[in-house]
Amino acid sequence: MFRINPLWLLPFFLLLLSSCVPKQSKEVRIMGQAQGTYYSIIYYDIEARDFQMEIDSILDDFDESVSLWVPSSILSRVNNNETDVILDSYFIDNFKLSKAVSYETDGIFDFTIGPLAKAWGFGYDATRTVDSVIVDSLLLLVGHDKVQLEDGRVIKTNPATKFDFNAIAQGFSVDVVGDFLEGKGISRYLVDIGGEVKGKGKKPDGSLWKVGIEKPAEHARDARDLNAIVALENKSIATSGNYRKFFEYDGKRFSHMLDPKSGYPAMHNLLSVSIVADNTALADAYATACMVMGLEKALSFVQGKNDLEALFIYADEDGNYETIATEGFPEQKSPLP
Repeated sequence: MFRINPLWLLPFFLLLLSSCVPKQSKEVRIMGQAQGTYYSIIYYDIEARDFQMEIDSILDDFDESVSLWVPSSILSRVNNNETDVILDSYFIDNFKLSKAVSYETDGIFDFTIGPLAKAWGFGYDATRTVDSVIVDSLLLLVGHDKVQLEDGRVIKTNPATKFDFNAIAQGFSVDVVGDFLEGKGISRYLVDIGGEVKGKGKKPDGSLWKVGIEKPAEHARDARDLNAIVALENKSIATSGNYRKFFEYDGKRFSHMLDPKSGYPAMHNLLSVSIVADNTALADAYATACMVMGLEKALSFVQGKNDLEALFIYADEDGNYETIATEGFPEQKSPLP
């Protein structure tokens, strides 16, 4: 009778065992510049693939569509009323989403504030030349109901109306990069473009992605002094604030947050809003809208929506900063690692 020596089978058992051990995902970090700011991306991939060239190309294409700072962009050409512009999916999607948020916020968020933003000194070619007469005249050009998409073309009630996607486009670009990574089979990632952040899945050790929210600059001891730490899983966060971007005019301090209803910068005690939502474009847009609304209206608005959570930082009557968060805001008390 033929007998098999067990030692002969040992290599086969070892091979079988090694094939059953799951491969470990490797951390990949890439950083770069886009939209006049930074981007920082972390993801886990078994093959440790480097997608920086592809992501840079995607972000360049995105700028060529909806950037105000690119004279040849589709957005710039639409604002200039060029008749041979072919709209791409980036422009169309930003337009539709902006219009939806404008409608939902009763025009508090409005992407047609381009002429007002320029008059108040915001934008790449802006110079501050504004008075009550100018504001009243420019308000006639503002309103999401004054523009439409028809058969792939932008229709304006007044040709002088100009678009500004700045309050939504950066968040939208985060979602675009996230979609790219998911298309490559990446299910664990953190994408941060200029502070607009999306966290997908969990880290391999089971921990959540953590993002810090800074204190208002005048209250912070240093650049990393944090007000809160947020844990993200399949969520996005965007923060909008007026304590860094402001200007002095006629002896008063104004924020860069324009109220499309009045034509003037919003004036209230709200210093910043951080919105958590299912996608970054909406988080970005709603954060801007809430900053214009002010604390009470913004808190009521967010509490009325099941898909949003928020953290508000505001100044009390004595100038001290205070915070208030909605019930489901995913704040963590532990320090950043």
